[in-house]
Amino acid sequence: MSTTEELFRDDAYLKECDATVVSINDLGGIVLDRTIFYPTGGGQPGDTGLLRTADGTDIRIATTVKGNGEENVVHVPDADQPLLQPGDTVTAVVDWDRRYTHMRMHTGLHLLCALVPHGVTGGRIGDKKSSLDFDIGDATLDKDAITEGLNRLIGEDHPVSPRWVSDAELDAQPDLVRTMSVQPPRGSGRVRLLDIPSVDLQPCGGTHVAQTGEIGPLRVAKIENKGKRNRRVNIVFAD
Repeated sequence: MSTTEELFRDDAYLKECDATVVSINDLGGIVLDRTIFYPTGGGQPGDTGLLRTADGTDIRIATTVKGNGEENVVHVPDADQPLLQPGDTVTAVVDWDRRYTHMRMHTGLHLLCALVPHGVTGGRIGDKKSSLDFDIGDATLDKDAITEGLNRLIGEDHPVSPRWVSDAELDAQPDLVRTMSVQPPRGSGRVRLLDIPSVDLQPCGGTHVAQTGEIGPLRVAKIENKGKRNRRVNIVFAD
């Protein structure tokens, strides 16, 4: 079985694409030959939306996940949806408003990571609130100063783009990996980085905006104590 072509890796702004059903797994998950739907991973929720058949029938997709083995993207339909068969052609249509909110939030977390120079122990992306957990040791964090820094970087409207490095290049630059408990996937020969020049560069497979100015104003809503060394920094849209 061939793997799904992940169109969102190179163009996160695609809202729909034509695709062919490759298989239906034992749980009813739909595997396509190509997709714009991001599967749950890296703290980012899987995309929702619909698959529209040639006769105009819509199959609502409740979430998207990573499959086992070569089924690398599985579209999970809502209950009681029309059945598809291998070979069917569909148009995949992502819930763009939800996806774009996650893109803005995810890029905002990279700015947060650039402002808090400590190891990352966890992270979550949501449409209302997102957060990163930092192992800060004996350091302290200032909510207002971080908020000011976030909005300065947003206002400077830095370009944001993915690029790829080899496994060996990443191994030669271990400081690029900020996550303490999870290593970026290796083995395919290359690793995807998110590059915000002069601001942040680290491995990331998620979807992002093209300019930091698209994020819109953010604020640090709360800094939570999550242990002796760990602090959770929660960000929300300021408006």
